[in-house]
Amino acid sequence: MHTYAMGAYHPQLVHFAIALVFAGVGFRLLSLWGRAGFAGPAATTLILVGTIASFAAVQSGTAAHAPVERIPGVRPAVVDHEAWGERARNTFVIVSLVELAALGLTWRRHPLARPVSLAAAAIGAAGLVVMYQAADRGGKLVYSYAGGIGMRAGDAEGVNRLFVAGAYSQAMQDMRNGQNDDAMTLINLAAARFPANFDLQLLAAEWTTDLLGDPAAALRRLDALSIPQNDTGARIRAGLARASALASQGNADGARAVLQTLQGEFPDSTPVKRRLEEMGAATPAK
Repeated sequence: MHTYAMGAYHPQLVHFAIALVFAGVGFRLLSLWGRAGFAGPAATTLILVGTIASFAAVQSGTAAHAPVERIPGVRPAVVDHEAWGERARNTFVIVSLVELAALGLTWRRHPLARPVSLAAAAIGAAGLVVMYQAADRGGKLVYSYAGGIGMRAGDAEGVNRLFVAGAYSQAMQDMRNGQNDDAMTLINLAAARFPANFDLQLLAAEWTTDLLGDPAAALRRLDALSIPQNDTGARIRAGLARASALASQGNADGARAVLQTLQGEFPDSTPVKRRLEEMGAATPAK
């Protein structure tokens, strides 16, 4: 397997390694009670397989790190994660050796079997701490730095989704900071780049009313949308956006008409009922 391509399988290999060693150490602790004869051999087997998986995980991580660390500002986090991953692998090599010794001594009923088993449990528990540190840093690479996006061959759509998610998250942060113009600029940029993204186009229309205070432009954007007729949520959301734009223009009757039409089509829609109540035009219950 090409080393770069192997980087795309890093998440799967890592999760196998983590699950196996955690289960293995758990069985080792169970074996110390002396009431489950299978626990000791199971612990050794799981930890050995998990250690082998950790070698594959480290190799795949090494294959993945080059493209990820090219993202501006990410390299220190990549290096830190890689270092902890190697520490975890090396720690479980030691745990595996002690486990093999414990298993052999147990089979021979040697007096040192229990002390070595205790040592295996202690070192294994320490190994889990190291493994957790590596996993925590890997999680930060994914959730805080978006590392690995586009790693798989042909995953251009993943990069596109990252762009939209990044623009939206930054726009929301700008809104919280009172920078509405900057937020709208980002959403308009994303909407212009991905005109086929219905949710993005609808969001841009909503914000044109709410942030820019330009309901006429918002209505033009809504008129240009092809609303999926089989998507109830999209139809309700688009209708609410139209009602808001009309209300912002001072056309309260038009807004009520849109909302009442929506209520007729979707009588159980809570957002529609709430918006009608806000306008003082809720349909009386029959």
